Amino acid sequence: MAQPRRSADDQHHTETSEVQVKTESILLEHLPLDPESPPPLQRQGHLQFLVRNLLQGFPARYTSQDASQPWLLYWTLQSFSVMGVVLDPAHKQRAIDKILAWQHPEGGFGGGPGQAAHLLPTYASVCSLAIVGRPGPGGGWDQINREKLYAFFMSLKQPDGSFLVSHDAEVDVRGTYCLLVVAYLLDLLTPELLRGTPGFIASCQTYEGGFSSASQPYYRAGDVGGETLLEDVRPPLGEAHGGYTFCALASWVMIRPFLELSSRLSSSSTAAAAAMPTPTPTPPTIEYTKLLRWLVLMQGAEIEVGGFRGRTNKLVDGCYSWWVGGCFALLASLGVGVGRGARHADAVPHDSTADGEAWDDDDDDDAVWDKAALQRYILCAAQHPAAGLRDKPPKAADAYHTLYCLAGLSTAQHNVNPLPARRAQEPLRRASFADALAWTEEEGTSHILGGAVNRVNPTHPVFNLTITHTQGIMSHFYTQTIPRRT
Repeated sequence: MAQPRRSADDQHHTETSEVQVKTESILLEHLPLDPESPPPLQRQGHLQFLVRNLLQGFPARYTSQDASQPWLLYWTLQSFSVMGVVLDPAHKQRAIDKILAWQHPEGGFGGGPGQAAHLLPTYASVCSLAIVGRPGPGGGWDQINREKLYAFFMSLKQPDGSFLVSHDAEVDVRGTYCLLVVAYLLDLLTPELLRGTPGFIASCQTYEGGFSSASQPYYRAGDVGGETLLEDVRPPLGEAHGGYTFCALASWVMIRPFLELSSRLSSSSTAAAAAMPTPTPTPPTIEYTKLLRWLVLMQGAEIEVGGFRGRTNKLVDGCYSWWVGGCFALLASLGVGVGRGARHADAVPHDSTADGEAWDDDDDDDAVWDKAALQRYILCAAQHPAAGLRDKPPKAADAYHTLYCLAGLSTAQHNVNPLPARRAQEPLRRASFADALAWTEEEGTSHILGGAVNRVNPTHPVFNLTITHTQGIMSHFYTQTIPRRT
């Protein structure tokens, strides 16, 4: 097997270029002799790693994560789910009781008992309850104070459609994503909550095509006081980043029913239109061609074993297997870069010519990004010899990378796409329910590198929960039965 070509070198050595060379040398040692026969998924070792953290407690180095207790639990529980493991009732109840201790008396969840409510641990707490919770007394689901949670959400809303992540804190598109996921799962979506949010999300797209954390809503030459809300161009704050990009794109997918409903009502003179936000002359759009190009460029070369990086000129990192690799299924649901089976009648980009380029819908998603290479990176480089998954060698394994490497492995193995028959052109609540539960694995299209021993469960491309857990919690809060698959 010929040695892969190293990254181009302009002979201008910097700390960044030297670290890149060093990383390539380490990764080169992890390339398999046969690309189609990577090491097997060390399932039992990874499970023992997770069980040890769950039952014995996390190592002392996790003390710094005291405000991230819901995340530590979510990463552990969802890793179990992706590997097909279900907790016994006693440990489920322990988890439920712990999660409810994080609920803030004024709505939302904090990072630990008695801590301030924050959108990010609220997402992790509710997703954890989707995995281990149930209806009824002590089951967790009915103990969520939805009325106060909605009030908490509205108290964070800003004039430009963004949300603070917590009271007296910053705006961050990750917070918008976390809020929308929780609102979806718990039936809290309203036009009032979503007013202005599409414009904020679109404003975070950078010149590269990816998304930054936020945008500058008040920026105009000569604007005294800086309080004029821009209606058009709002400069993004920061560079394109894989985590922000996933959260922005997933949020864009989630507000799709709202955008379509607003568009229909804007051309209607019915009384229902008066209840919707006043439509802007030009609906917000994102540039899919630039976004797809940026995502594709984030995948490393053969010498980087096909892993993903999160920013331009940065090193590959196992967590971006999900944050970047997971974006392709989201784009496919919008009709962008679709491959076999991902195309459906209404999958037309909202702004298919927004960036001045016609889109070729005949591209196959397998040609757009290399799914087998991503699986190879996770199996060859991201698995720690002592169990758990990691950023890259020689780093240690941790709960965060364990989940997002497994989730990335899942998205590289399975094609999970929305079935058009399950999508609804109905009022917001019904359309959102149908849209969220339209995602289904395409049977017979999986490609599992190394055979069935490496298979993991498919995960919902928007929520990063299994389809079963998504259906369970949403059917409860929407009091609806699951639409039949047709």
